[in-house]
Amino acid sequence: MSVFDEELQCLNERILTMGCLVEEAIKNSGHALTDRNNDLARSVMNSEHLVDALDVEIDEGCIRLIALRQPKAVDLRFVTTAMKVASELERMGDLAVNIAEKAIELNEEPELKPYIDIPKMSEISQGMTRDVLDAFVHRDAQRAANVIAWDDEIDVLKVKIIRELSLLTAQDPSRVSRAIKISFVAHYLGRIADHATNIAEMLIYLVEGRIIKHASLAQENKE
Repeated sequence: MSVFDEELQCLNERILTMGCLVEEAIKNSGHALTDRNNDLARSVMNSEHLVDALDVEIDEGCIRLIALRQPKAVDLRFVTTAMKVASELERMGDLAVNIAEKAIELNEEPELKPYIDIPKMSEISQGMTRDVLDAFVHRDAQRAANVIAWDDEIDVLKVKIIRELSLLTAQDPSRVSRAIKISFVAHYLGRIADHATNIAEMLIYLVEGRIIKHASLAQENKE
């Protein structure tokens, strides 16, 4: 294996390490809310610096590879995609921290209603993150496409949660504060799924050279 190949492998491993940290943060932030566990929420917040450090390390490593190695074709696609993937993962990590912060706030108040759809959203978001990382490891475009398909289920659950919260607050205005916080959690989980979808789209570009990010919109405009 050449030195350049070793550097690409190292970059790949850093992406996976960062992704595993983010997946763990998403899982723990969800459990911090549903299990009313503030210690778990704080552990998510305390781990944020690890994700941020890897983001910086990957970004700097990619710039160095481009400047010194001048990669071409597939290798260049991988390096530029890695930079974007790291950015998406960093944002997902931030959103997990946001959920942990809301969990601490909600845990200090009486439970508004049993959490049913929020855990479902959390599990799907975790699954999307895990699957897109597996797809990244195996350069599996089909698995990445399957991740994209899950985004619709997340959107359905988010709309359902917002509707239920609206009904609860209409019945009792004192519930508004807690309902808003829960709606924020649903929004954060939806954004995590969006970022996982973005990574899946990037992976399809990496493997197949196809840009599908705006394909559906272009098709709609054409029709």
